[in-house]
Amino acid sequence: MRKNDNDNSRLPSFFVIGPPRTGTSWLHEVLKQHTSLPHHVKETRFFDEQFHRGMDWYLRYFSRNRHSPRGEIAPTYFSSAQARERIARSVPQAKVVCTFRHPVERATSLYRLKRAYGMIGSNFEEALFRDPELVESGKYATHLKAWQQALGSSRVLPTFYEQLRDEPQQYVNEVADFIGIPRFKLSRAQIRFVHNSEALTQPLHLGSTRLALALANTLKSQHLDRLVVALRTSRLGKLLLSGGRPFGRVSPDASRAALELFRCEVEELEKMLNVDLSAWKSVEAGDAPIQELVPSESGPERIQRLQKAEIPDRAA
Repeated sequence: MRKNDNDNSRLPSFFVIGPPRTGTSWLHEVLKQHTSLPHHVKETRFFDEQFHRGMDWYLRYFSRNRHSPRGEIAPTYFSSAQARERIARSVPQAKVVCTFRHPVERATSLYRLKRAYGMIGSNFEEALFRDPELVESGKYATHLKAWQQALGSSRVLPTFYEQLRDEPQQYVNEVADFIGIPRFKLSRAQIRFVHNSEALTQPLHLGSTRLALALANTLKSQHLDRLVVALRTSRLGKLLLSGGRPFGRVSPDASRAALELFRCEVEELEKMLNVDLSAWKSVEAGDAPIQELVPSESGPERIQRLQKAEIPDRAA
């Protein structure tokens, strides 16, 4: 690295590391008004995939405003050993926020996103064994321990998707206190803001969608993120991402098989955080489609009965 790359005072003081499909895009929209996040892009992928480009490349994403703390919403960092080691070495004082969600719901949501973007060509059952990220990012206890060891337990905040979904104001208060910014009141629009993963479909043409994704990644590496957004929201982009067949339901057998892959992690997370996660040990509604519902004043009794997805994270 260059000499000035060693100045970590310009680096983020906090990271929201996911894992994917845990409301990170919603949190990005909320926090960007109160902190300094990367321009025109949610995820830079710097600490896991683009580290070779150097700190100067990374810092170009941030404004020169030193009045707001810098941060990054980076759900792919959660299960990345490289990202963890690089952050611990480059920004050892950084704080990280994790958000945990029913592992089968989250894996199903991630599968649909990656399938829609042409990153997966198989069905859900096969993808669980062919796509390492679907399972690896669901190893909550394993990776939480690793982050705590790398940065210290006091610098790692574990939270839950159910709280974000049902008590968003309380959730952001906790995050604001942890990352060191003043508390702020969510607007009604922010509380109701949601993207529906059910709008995603299977690719109309898998090969074309994959080519479009490769082009998007190339443009992003050149800081042409605005162009990527324009292409994604164009008629062609919408056709590639929503022109195919709708997703079918995940069968109860497939959901139960997926649950067994995560059961030990759930039980260990219960012990680590001293919480009851019994609702995560069943998939009684596993044959129902994931539905996106607006966060509301719903009581906790609804948490176990509702399956939800959230804003699509960047599929790169």
